Amino acid sequence: MSNLDTGPQTLMRRPSRSAATTTFSMEVFDNEVVPSSLASISPILRVANEIESERPRVAYLCRFYAFEKAHRLDQTSSGRGVRQFKTLLLQRLERDNATSLASRVKKTDAREIQAYYQQYYEHYVRTLDQRDQADRAQLSKAYQTAGVLFEVLCAVNKTEKVEEVAPEIIAAARDVQAKTEIYTPYNILPLDSAGTSLPIMQFEEIKAAVSALWNTRGLNWPSSFEQQRQRGGDLDMLDWLRAMFGFQKDSVRNQREHLILLLANSHIRLHPKPEPFNKLDDRAVDSVMKDLFKNYKTWCKFLGRKHSLRLPQGQPEIQQRKLLYMGLYLLIWGEAANVRFMPECLCYIFHNMAYELHGLLAGNVSIVTGENIKPSYGGDDEAFLRKVITPLYRVIEKEAKKSRNGKAPHSAWCNYDDLNEYFWSHDCFSLGWPMRDDGDFFKSTSDLAQGRKSGPKKSGKTGKSNFVETRSFWHIFRSFDRLWTFFLLGLQVMFIIAWDGISLTDIFQKDVLYSLSSIFITASILRLLQSILDLILNFPGYHRWEFTYLLRNILKVIVSLVWVIILPLFYVHSFKGAPQGVKDFLSFFNQIKGIPPFYMLAVALYMLPNLLAAALFLFPMLRRWIENSDWHIVRLFLWWSQPRIYVGRGMHDSQFALLKYTIFWVLLLASKFLFSYFVQIKPLVKPTKDIMRIQHVDYAWHEFFPNAQDHYGALVALWAPVLLVYFMDTQIWYAIFSTLYGGIIGAFDRLGEIRTLGMLRSRFQSLPGAFNTCLVPSDRQKEKFSLSKQFSEISANRRSEAAKEMDLLLVPYSLGPSLKIIQWPPFLLASKIPVALDMATQFRGRDSDLWRRICADEYMKCAVIECYESFKHVLHDLVIGETEKRIISTIIKEVESNMSKNTLITNFRMGFLPSLCKKFVELVEILKDADPSKRGTVVVLLQDMLEVVTDMMVNEISELAELNQSSKDTGQQVFAGTEAKPAIVFPPVITAQWEEQIRRLYLLLTVKESAIEVPTNSEVRRRIAFFTNSLFMDMPRAPRVRKMLSFSVLTPYYSEETVYSKNDIEVENEDGVSIIYYLQKIFPDEWNNFMERLDCKKDSEIWEKEENILQLRHWASLRGQTLCRTVRGMMYYRRALKLQAFLDMASEKEILNGYKAITIPSEEDKKSQRSLYANLEAMADMKFTYVATCQNYGNQKRSGDRRATDILNLMVNNPSLRVAYIDEVEEREGGKVQKVYYSVLIKAVDNLDQEIYRIKLPGPAKLGEGKPENQNHAIIFTRGEALQAIDMNQDNYLEEALKMRNLLEEFSEDHGVRPPTILGVREHIFTGSVSSLAWFMSNQETSFVTIGQRVLARPLKVRFHYGHPDVFDRIFHFTRGGISKASRGINLSEDIFAGFNSILRRGNVTHHEYIQVGKGRDVGLNQISLFEAKVACGNGEQTISRDIYRLGHRFDFFRMLSFYFTTVGFYISSMLVVITVYAFLYGKLYLSVSGLEAAIVKFARRKGDNALKAAMASQSLVQIGLLMTLPMVMEIGLERGFRTALGDLIIMQLQLAPVFFTFSLGTKLHYFGRTLLHGGAKYRATGRGFVVRHEKFAENYRMYSRSHFVKGLELAILLICYRLYGTAAPDSIGYGLLSWSMWFLVCSWLFSPFLFNPSGFEWQKIVEDWDDWAKWISSRGGIGVPSNKSWESWWDEEQEHLQHTGAWGRIWEVILVLRFFVYQYGVVYHLHVARGDKSITVYGLSWLVVVAVMVILKIVSMGRKTFSADFQLMFRLLKLFVFIGTVVILVLMFALLSLTVGDIFASLLAFLPTGWALVQIAQVCRPLMKGIGMWGSVKALSRGFEYVMGVVIFAPVAILAWFPFVSEFQTRLLYNQAFSRGLQIQRILAGGKKNK
Repeated sequence: MSNLDTGPQTLMRRPSRSAATTTFSMEVFDNEVVPSSLASISPILRVANEIESERPRVAYLCRFYAFEKAHRLDQTSSGRGVRQFKTLLLQRLERDNATSLASRVKKTDAREIQAYYQQYYEHYVRTLDQRDQADRAQLSKAYQTAGVLFEVLCAVNKTEKVEEVAPEIIAAARDVQAKTEIYTPYNILPLDSAGTSLPIMQFEEIKAAVSALWNTRGLNWPSSFEQQRQRGGDLDMLDWLRAMFGFQKDSVRNQREHLILLLANSHIRLHPKPEPFNKLDDRAVDSVMKDLFKNYKTWCKFLGRKHSLRLPQGQPEIQQRKLLYMGLYLLIWGEAANVRFMPECLCYIFHNMAYELHGLLAGNVSIVTGENIKPSYGGDDEAFLRKVITPLYRVIEKEAKKSRNGKAPHSAWCNYDDLNEYFWSHDCFSLGWPMRDDGDFFKSTSDLAQGRKSGPKKSGKTGKSNFVETRSFWHIFRSFDRLWTFFLLGLQVMFIIAWDGISLTDIFQKDVLYSLSSIFITASILRLLQSILDLILNFPGYHRWEFTYLLRNILKVIVSLVWVIILPLFYVHSFKGAPQGVKDFLSFFNQIKGIPPFYMLAVALYMLPNLLAAALFLFPMLRRWIENSDWHIVRLFLWWSQPRIYVGRGMHDSQFALLKYTIFWVLLLASKFLFSYFVQIKPLVKPTKDIMRIQHVDYAWHEFFPNAQDHYGALVALWAPVLLVYFMDTQIWYAIFSTLYGGIIGAFDRLGEIRTLGMLRSRFQSLPGAFNTCLVPSDRQKEKFSLSKQFSEISANRRSEAAKEMDLLLVPYSLGPSLKIIQWPPFLLASKIPVALDMATQFRGRDSDLWRRICADEYMKCAVIECYESFKHVLHDLVIGETEKRIISTIIKEVESNMSKNTLITNFRMGFLPSLCKKFVELVEILKDADPSKRGTVVVLLQDMLEVVTDMMVNEISELAELNQSSKDTGQQVFAGTEAKPAIVFPPVITAQWEEQIRRLYLLLTVKESAIEVPTNSEVRRRIAFFTNSLFMDMPRAPRVRKMLSFSVLTPYYSEETVYSKNDIEVENEDGVSIIYYLQKIFPDEWNNFMERLDCKKDSEIWEKEENILQLRHWASLRGQTLCRTVRGMMYYRRALKLQAFLDMASEKEILNGYKAITIPSEEDKKSQRSLYANLEAMADMKFTYVATCQNYGNQKRSGDRRATDILNLMVNNPSLRVAYIDEVEEREGGKVQKVYYSVLIKAVDNLDQEIYRIKLPGPAKLGEGKPENQNHAIIFTRGEALQAIDMNQDNYLEEALKMRNLLEEFSEDHGVRPPTILGVREHIFTGSVSSLAWFMSNQETSFVTIGQRVLARPLKVRFHYGHPDVFDRIFHFTRGGISKASRGINLSEDIFAGFNSILRRGNVTHHEYIQVGKGRDVGLNQISLFEAKVACGNGEQTISRDIYRLGHRFDFFRMLSFYFTTVGFYISSMLVVITVYAFLYGKLYLSVSGLEAAIVKFARRKGDNALKAAMASQSLVQIGLLMTLPMVMEIGLERGFRTALGDLIIMQLQLAPVFFTFSLGTKLHYFGRTLLHGGAKYRATGRGFVVRHEKFAENYRMYSRSHFVKGLELAILLICYRLYGTAAPDSIGYGLLSWSMWFLVCSWLFSPFLFNPSGFEWQKIVEDWDDWAKWISSRGGIGVPSNKSWESWWDEEQEHLQHTGAWGRIWEVILVLRFFVYQYGVVYHLHVARGDKSITVYGLSWLVVVAVMVILKIVSMGRKTFSADFQLMFRLLKLFVFIGTVVILVLMFALLSLTVGDIFASLLAFLPTGWALVQIAQVCRPLMKGIGMWGSVKALSRGFEYVMGVVIFAPVAILAWFPFVSEFQTRLLYNQAFSRGLQIQRILAGGKKNK
């Protein structure tokens, strides 16, 4: 998690902003905590705060005026928070009155404010305005302030009855008013007259787009519309649309900027370049228009209507008309609010409005009135919102209310998809335009008022039409019927072959084929089942069925039924052994000899559609054409095969793609079927036949059918687990194949070629070439600087390193063109110079030999040459005296001539080299510090060096001797010089280049040790390795910044952490651990570097300075999962773009001066509009926008929440960050207060937030799931052609941001038939270092986002969108319903639906691995379980969704298989794994307690039948936990080497990763199954903190009781019963081998939460946990008591899903519970009490025990109620009698009925499950139980069960906690990963307090 720097460093860089950044004060918001109904007084309070220090009295008057205004706005103080606000303001006024009066300058208030107003206007506003480069933000603010002051001035004058105001004040006020309108706040483009000089408005492409929009020739304006601006020609096309159709002003401003940027970005990318360049090219308009209207035109074609995009004849008007259409669509979309989720509804609105637009422009005349046509809804303000959007919104809102917050069944209300699909049928045109209020769409299914009892009303309401999300697990079959049919038929074929013992070579014989052909009968039955399901599951939507739909469904059922009758009849007739009666019946067929042709004919006919489908499968092009065709014959053919709907047509890929995934699946299925046949099915056939032959069975219980043949019960027990594994194991084969395939693709993609710094060193020479190829646009190839510039920016950016490391990593600028060598970064050259010096000093031989030895190491050669050249360079710059220069040049000439003659060693004494070097190092050190006082030392050093060199020379040089002599003669020392004529320049002239060279030279000369360990930080090493490796991967060429696609990033935020407060990081949890202490231990090296940067020696010093505390808060926040980290990461995009734009735009001189000169601009550069700095800012603005959608910001601001201050500070530090939020404002209309909602976009100006756009909404934005609604409200503020959805827990890295241009180019690369619509990006999980759990989770997640998605995208073509950080084709998605779906409940996993939607609407999702984004994951077991639960619930909801059904039917067979096994199939397989265990154990229970197993084993022994013995003692549990690790190992192996992977695998096994994966299997199964049966899925917030907290036992119990503990105990009881009564495994070893894997599952489910719980086995904690649990379970519930305080409240909450489930849900719940009655029936016959009696009476009598227990419980509870208060003695006596009675009965049974102690324990096994079953059934029938007054008893019984369960689970944990080493072992297990990085967790857990 290396730390990069936008945070605090930028704080230090911007002095102008330091006020806001150095103090996270609450002051900022003093004036913001204004109730929403008084929002208009906020600016006045802002001004008061601003001028407080300058003129307290004026500030007082402003506040006084604000108070008056507040009172006028809400006289009764009825608004929310108004009374408190007024009181506080009044108190402040009373407090300030006297002090401000004392400081008043003039005599009266009126004069005071007039004087101040004049002074402010003259001295501040005018002066600002008259500067050459006025600061626009300052000016805009100054005018607003002046406006407010004038408003206050008028009010004061009125109060003091001042009649006239000085004329100059009036003039000033007029000027201010006029200018305020000009300087409106803007987002990216300042489109007012004042903004034309800004650099972004100087770009030719922007000018071209603006001038095109301002072409309003031929548009007729309403005379009343903005007359002043009309006269000034200041209105454009969008203003005209606003005038005509009544759009909102801010919405028009927003979309104007949006459209201009889209057009400008399209214009600049045109090739060939447009001429003239400043005129908008038609190609640019057409390209944007094509993208924008593609969906609309498809929709028109689908409904057979002509589209409304009609163009005029005249050439000049065509462009204008196109722009009007585009503007109209964007304005509709921009105000549509929640209707944006219904893209075809928007098409309908646009279709009608565009038609009207055409009528307006063509001057059409109305037939009725004879006047020109006017728009139906008129052009008054907000008309479009009020009359078009609000009615549609009301329908959505009404339906959303019916969902009862997700508790109503989906069939009872219409979600977004249902409402949108109304516009897929011709009926939608019956709505008309203007839309009829009584139209079908606006009628409600059954109004809430009438309640549900009145039955469905007959109405033509929109209702459910194409699909109903009925809650049923039949959807699994219905959506994937082809898959299940295929597996069932495969099973049938294998079974027939195995049963008849046919060898595989005889398959094609006639008889064999004949018996195999029975599969067609099975197929027809399954087809019938599918058609019935289609009819039944969609039945709730019957009142909206079209006749054709009904006809098709009924015909399908009839046809299937006919086949089900015909095929068996013909088959039986042609079958030799058919019953005689059937033969006679069919005797009239007897004329036909040979093969029964009727059956053959029937099969051929039956197969015909399948053959046709197979042909189409082979030619996807043909299939695409057919599905998109409008021919009636094709439509009829398609109508039969699938219902005609708008989406899901023509999604088929190219033939090559088809071939790839077909081969993948053919190989996979071949492996699966061979394995299934030889390992699962064939070995069981003989035992099956044997069991069927067993004649006499001595049953151990009362058997109802003692003489039944074939023993079907035993066969079911034997086969059920095998069959379940058969259906599930494809998932395992998929895991294996995808791992292998993913590994191979990864290797071909060149992943992991550079994975260590050693590898990087060996390939560093090829790095610049790769860098240029990828990251430098082809037309800038001549530049040799870009690698050094970009690499140095990356290095400078890794602030987790020490300063010295950073210098070692810098790639230098060139010394100048004269240097002929490459300058490598110092870390490659470290220690080369000292080594070379040693070699030269000790060398005895020829020059050439020495040089050859030096050249053997390329880096040493470069270092030697560079040092020599730098030596000359330094002396050249330093020495300026004539004599001295001559001396130096003479020496250099001599040295170089000796070098060229190879006589250097003979003519120079090399022994002096080290002392010369030592002197030179001293000189360089002084030059580095440039301390003027050391001038004398420099002179002495230079003289010493001259002396050493003279001593080195063997032959004296005459010229040198003369020069020395002459200097002695003049009495002048060499290098000393005089004041007038200095010999040296010291201190030297310091430039960035000089500084860098000196630093580099110093490093080359002094770094002795090899820099093999640089950088030391493991995270930095990983990042450098990944970045350099990615440069060798296949990526598109980067264009110039100006020509790249523009993009936005959108981050939804609710109320998570933004920046940790001082308190957050200091506060200690119960173990004495604070966040800061924890971070110091996990990132020790980064902490040391941080201390070094702050220049603090001890930790305590940090807390002394405010500035340091702020830096510390940032440091901690950038290591957590905070908004601050995400913003910092995403802002690297902007920084990278500026750097790349600099390299594109700068001249060579500017590049040599360095990028730093630009990043830290001078004040005039900032102000100048022409400077390179300003142009870079403008370019970045144009290409990149970042919107954080903090929906709650308005409320947080009003309530003075710290988070609002933090968000404001983020905006201040990142001026280009925009925040969108939903503002709830109370507005008065006719005396009634209403809540009005706005979408607002703000930015930071001058340390405060400034509103840019405020767009009114039709109502509250959140009607469905929160996150998609949040994204949807803010998407209108994003810009560009691409959109990256980034979550709150993500991070980014500068070096990855450099590759964004390349990634965006993928949109125009070839990726098959369709261009990509979502670009998948890989993630790096940065939370892996926290604990072993976090490490498992991060490995699992990493393997999913890399190898998993790699295979999904290539070859399987079924990658969707799984959360973030995918890049969307923005226009494609916003015209097709947005980047997520938002219906309540069904779209719980909102992200994946964006992928479904994209594919269904003919999109294409790709995956790219050369770029990555950071991501945080959950780190504690409970967080992980909540996350898994959320995903599992989401998958449960997906299973019943229309998207899954449509994809399951519209994909071809193999793509459908990929789709199934990678989405819901994974969860279904997980469920099957556990159901297999259940089937196996219940089968064993049945066999062992019924006595069948004993009989079979006896038979096998008698016959010596080993196969049967083996079958009886087989175990069928697949350890799916281990499979999870397969892809991980492959991916780690690929990217970090297979040795590392093997090591990691072993460590993971030692840290009990299989236990964790088995445990999470239980989570998935429980929540997936429960959601499928009962619904009730809800968003679970998982929390993003650091987890080192100990979870209490009660907390774990509440969380896992139903999902794991109950199931674990049930399996444990089954295993115990099998041990007691089973006979197949007589000894303990046999039993152990048979059941070890199931015991492993049981232990994982029961004890994982304690194993992975910090301090889970510490005795002190155990004692506290027990007390806490006992208190919790015994406390009574009640209204308002939360579930974590009382068992009763929790128990009610746990069964909440049963209250909202449907009838089928209840029935299934009861059916599933019936299994618990088996125990009692089986076990009672084995008790000694039964005395071997097998009659049913024994079972009947056993129920007496249950009844007796119930009665006793009831008596005690009744007694407690009746007697306990007044008759305490009676109650005690009652309890005594009950106790004595029980004892007597037990004694009698011991004496008379031979009861044993063993019986008592066995009867617990029998009766506990029965009791549990009764409790479960009672919960399902809750209303009935309450009715008969038994609910209290049910509750008491439940509490008893929970208590027993708690004790059973708690006891082993408590026993282990007695041994101290267990706790040590557990800590080691949990934190091993961090241990290896020096984390002393013992100290952490034992309390960091002592160490502080």
